[in-house]
Amino acid sequence: MIKKITLFVASLSFLACMAALAVTASNPVGAEGPQCGGVDVAFLECDKNKPPATGDPVEDSALWRILEMVLNIMIGLVGIAAVGGLVFAAIMYSSAQDNASQVQQAKDTIRNVVIGIVMFLFMWAGLQYLIPGGVF
Repeated sequence: MIKKITLFVASLSFLACMAALAVTASNPVGAEGPQCGGVDVAFLECDKNKPPATGDPVEDSALWRILEMVLNIMIGLVGIAAVGGLVFAAIMYSSAQDNASQVQQAKDTIRNVVIGIVMFLFMWAGLQYLIPGGVF
């Protein structure tokens, strides 16, 4: 039963990630999007005639935009993994009945998910402190 639930949660998480990626990467047919070197791009712009958004050459660079996208995707994946872990632990806890080892394993999973979220928040706060102006 637990293996089926794990497989279901994993496949649901994978499908949610693929759907989010498809929605963010899609560009409607015939829509004029940003171009870079004559090639249509989905996210980045390299138009030299466009005035900079912030005036800071680092924050207006394509590398900075890629870094922001990667960090935003990581934040989303951590959230999806945390919710999946909590759902898995909750199902394990509720289906344990009188099995003390399964109850303890569910409690350990919940504790580990919370520790992971707290560690990720500290990592995010550290990045905000180390990078002048913050990442976001």
